[in-house]
Amino acid sequence: MKKLLTLAILLQFATVTLFAQSKKLPRIAIAGLGIESSTFSPAQSIEEAFHAKTGDSIYNRYPFMTAGSNERKRAEWVPILVGKSLPGGIVTRETYESLTGQILKMLEENGPYDGLFFDIHGAMSVVGLDDPEGDLIKRIREVIGTEPLISTSMDLHGNVSERLAQHSDLITCYRMAPHEDAIESKQRAVNNLLDRLESGKGKPKYKAYIPVPILLPGEMTSTRIEPGKSLYAQVPMVANQEGVIDAAIWIGYAWADEPRNHAVVMVTGDDKKKVESGAEKLAQSFWDVREAFEFVAPVAPLKESLDMALASDKKPFMISDMGDNPTAGGAGDVTWTLEKILAYPEFKSENGPSLIYASLPGPELIKEAVKVGVGGKVDAPAGAMIDDRYASPIHLSGTVTAIKQGDMHAETEVVIKVGSVHVIVTKKRKPYHYKSDFTELGLHPEKTDIVVVKIGYLVPELYDMRGDWVMALTPGGVDQDLQRLDYKRIKRPMFPLDKNMKEPNLSARLIPASDKL
Repeated sequence: MKKLLTLAILLQFATVTLFAQSKKLPRIAIAGLGIESSTFSPAQSIEEAFHAKTGDSIYNRYPFMTAGSNERKRAEWVPILVGKSLPGGIVTRETYESLTGQILKMLEENGPYDGLFFDIHGAMSVVGLDDPEGDLIKRIREVIGTEPLISTSMDLHGNVSERLAQHSDLITCYRMAPHEDAIESKQRAVNNLLDRLESGKGKPKYKAYIPVPILLPGEMTSTRIEPGKSLYAQVPMVANQEGVIDAAIWIGYAWADEPRNHAVVMVTGDDKKKVESGAEKLAQSFWDVREAFEFVAPVAPLKESLDMALASDKKPFMISDMGDNPTAGGAGDVTWTLEKILAYPEFKSENGPSLIYASLPGPELIKEAVKVGVGGKVDAPAGAMIDDRYASPIHLSGTVTAIKQGDMHAETEVVIKVGSVHVIVTKKRKPYHYKSDFTELGLHPEKTDIVVVKIGYLVPELYDMRGDWVMALTPGGVDQDLQRLDYKRIKRPMFPLDKNMKEPNLSARLIPASDKL
């Protein structure tokens, strides 16, 4: 009897195993392009900046998609092309058409598909083209059809046009700024897609879309502090309801002058009442706290910021050089701030207060530094090759203290000591976010009096390292004083540009399913 029972169990297990093996896995493509593009910067972004990956190399972008992971096992994946660039200027039309053409060609060659993981940022601007992400997803639909489910993953500083909302079936974005949940959000987008395909539920019955006429910089809407912290805490409360798939609030991108640039709330799901009411609750909550948003740190003009740093005994005193922040879309080569720093008498002596400045592109200076080597003297220009609206190229005369080759973004980095200032000069622009970015150049920011970084709010490693911190209102393509930007094409009225605007209509709009357009 025991042997018969054991045999029956083995037969049942074999049957279940054979059924699982015979069950067809969903076929899902992966594609996307991501960049933040400032239309207020004279810089332009080219194809090389996207470092496009194709095929299996795409999996390296997603820790949750390693071989043998749960997500990898649940589908037959077809990695197409994913290109992600540092934020920068507007993308050339040639670059956009080239990358888009490659995506469409590969999608056509490798179809059909049950789904697509559409990994984008959402703030790409392209010369002569409004709403590039909306254009890209529409052209993808023309290749793969309207039946496959598209799950769109975005940065909360992206822009959601109605066209993007129409052609996306599932859509989500980060819930933290700084974006410590970026990978978690992408994984959520993938799992939402897998769950809907595996369950057979397919496209959500309802997609609620609410444009919110608010346009604020990320440095004023961080989820580290109120009211952003409490506002974003409401998102999972809406998203985790039965009958709701996901909920999201997009702050939008403030440094592009296009009609789609504004905040948006979206909720997707199968329960109409919960989807609509959830979206309206989040949109109204956002509107209600609009005047409470403040910069995440003290803000001051550069002179006042430097005076505060020099007077402080808290080390390192960090200054965010915000106006030319390359991680928000600045050209990264504005010399205005460094020019002002080097004019300070305190920094002219080698024994003056120690200061690190990160960073400034200067290929001509790089060439000279590599020629003379560490310990050699250089005298060459740097910066203002792209954005010279505020200051001309700066002449640096000093000692080379470090040379590093092979960086993915900078290619070559050198450190030039001018007085008591260590200036990091790069062949190509690069953001400095990690302690290792400095220590690999022989610099020790935690032991330095003042660290000036082209950044907005401090990313976690810098934030944890700071002794004190101020954000300097400096000029550039991502100027934090939005009133100084010459908007011509955004939808008006818009808060805070039009502070006395009337209460907007924040009723949910139901967006038709992608196969019902």
